[in-house]
Amino acid sequence: MTTAFGTLPDRLRERVPELGIDLDTWTRRMMRWHFEPETGSPFWVARREKLGFDPVEDIGGFADLDRFGLFDKAELRAANARDLRPRGYHDQPFRVFETGGSTGAPCRIINVTRLAYDVEIYRTVLEARGVAGGDVLAMTPSGPHAYGHFVEGLADSWRGAVHAIDFDPRWVKAALRSGGEADTYTAHLIDQTLALLAAEHPSLLFTTSRLLVELAMRLPRPLHTYGIRAVCTGGTSCTAAEAEFLREEHLPGVQWIDTYGNTLVGHALQADAVPSTSAVPGASAVPGGTGHSYHLPPPFAVLKVVDPADPWHEVEVGQRGRVRTTTLLEDLFLPNLLERDSAVRTGPHPWFPWDGVAAVRPFLDSGAAEEAVEGVY
Repeated sequence: MTTAFGTLPDRLRERVPELGIDLDTWTRRMMRWHFEPETGSPFWVARREKLGFDPVEDIGGFADLDRFGLFDKAELRAANARDLRPRGYHDQPFRVFETGGSTGAPCRIINVTRLAYDVEIYRTVLEARGVAGGDVLAMTPSGPHAYGHFVEGLADSWRGAVHAIDFDPRWVKAALRSGGEADTYTAHLIDQTLALLAAEHPSLLFTTSRLLVELAMRLPRPLHTYGIRAVCTGGTSCTAAEAEFLREEHLPGVQWIDTYGNTLVGHALQADAVPSTSAVPGASAVPGGTGHSYHLPPPFAVLKVVDPADPWHEVEVGQRGRVRTTTLLEDLFLPNLLERDSAVRTGPHPWFPWDGVAAVRPFLDSGAAEEAVEGVY
């Protein structure tokens, strides 16, 4: 099944009706959900009286979330996982996911519905590109990491097999922090992947951009000869030169679909560069030689690109700033989180009619308590 990209926004709203809800309306709904004692999590309900305002009564729309101030990730690190589960989901099964720990100790979050949303949205995009279906090779983090569970849920949606490797991204980060190298562990990941490519001939490969570069250096022949129709990447980024090398030398006949995001905010979807003749109001060509932008679907989450010196001031389209995110899910509310990334703000896109980001790279924060360590993820 292939979806015309011109109809993609309508198709997304059809498959996930919540995407059609006005952001202000959804914000008010999430305030009631997260802060009323009957439905909210102990984490947020306990904070209601300490905020200095009433989120249920005083938050009239998305812009009012600035009243929460910047979210301190240390609060999430210190929270007990069960305190994060909304009481409205007390009778629903749930899973605990953890972040990779790039900037310190991992954070835990609860998944009840979020993974299902991610699967439906991403599957719709794969269908639009004509590559949904088939078996999957998951060169992705496993264990408590959301990425591996997402890939499994995606393949389950079309009854595909998932061929997964053992992958602990924290091993590499620990080695790098102690002054070691990642080469030995990376080779371990590549060896597992090469064996599965040769034996199983999967249709889709999920991995990170950094590992895709390493895999390409070891491949005896192009990926399409193994049956791969598309490579889907997330996590770490690669340079424009590395991307050009991969496309020309190792990805002929293979679509490369990238995302930007993380465990806390979700998947910002890749859109190809907008031609300069585009009639979309506010749409702009993607700067920085990346060839595409990333768009996070509201009302579940919102990306802002802000002035590093003033996180409440959004930069103009075409300007670079620091990424600030807000997550508005039934199972996760995180207002105004400053990310470890810098990006250029882009306008809306015909496929994803809301602002996006491009040319993403690490934000160099001289005041950070601990330097970010990306490793291979």
